[in-house]
Amino acid sequence: MANHSILLVEDEVHLHDALKLNLSLEGYEVTSAFDGPEALKQIENAAFDLIILDVMLPGIDGFAITEIVRLKNNQTPILILSAKNTSANKVQGLKIGADDYMTKPFNLEELLLRVAKLIQKTNKLVQWPNIETHTFSGNRFDFESSEAISFSGEKILLTKKEAMLLKLLIDNKNKVVSREHILQTVWGYNVFPNTRTIDNFILNFRKYFEKDARQPAHFISIRGVGYKFQD
Repeated sequence: MANHSILLVEDEVHLHDALKLNLSLEGYEVTSAFDGPEALKQIENAAFDLIILDVMLPGIDGFAITEIVRLKNNQTPILILSAKNTSANKVQGLKIGADDYMTKPFNLEELLLRVAKLIQKTNKLVQWPNIETHTFSGNRFDFESSEAISFSGEKILLTKKEAMLLKLLIDNKNKVVSREHILQTVWGYNVFPNTRTIDNFILNFRKYFEKDARQPAHFISIRGVGYKFQD
């Protein structure tokens, strides 16, 4: 699995470079943004394990970015950095959805410890189910070989991404899996494709494994949220 990925949003170049260097030395994959609009663009186009976010930014401030991220139901942990050190500012940041808040100047070791704690708490390694095969409605998946036999007897060689997505959905059988969680889990921590890609995968699954693809019984769309698999 790729290194844990951090979006660093800080417009002070010297501080940004120092933080990026130290985070990289800790083994994190760091993506940079120097203003609010760029930060939102990065958040829209990629999945991160943590966002480190300055408050005073050009374009859109850190508090507004935090609100926008949470309104989109993106639960990526956010660590706010701020020169505003009053209790009211800290309470405001935490109230709108930040997970932690540090005031400048800060101790680098403490920041690195908080980063590690946030990532450990909220981004556990994906545990794939300990199953090699799964059957339902005449369909059979063999995850070890990435092969499937459909109810009609058709042999289908699943791509790696298809097999991973099937495992994720089956592991969460009867539960809704959000698009964001699918992208983070299946496509990893680099820039991922448009969410229409997931739709296309689900359409393929329906074509392969549903007796009536127009009235799916197993691969269910939950509008605006994600997908659910049911036997």
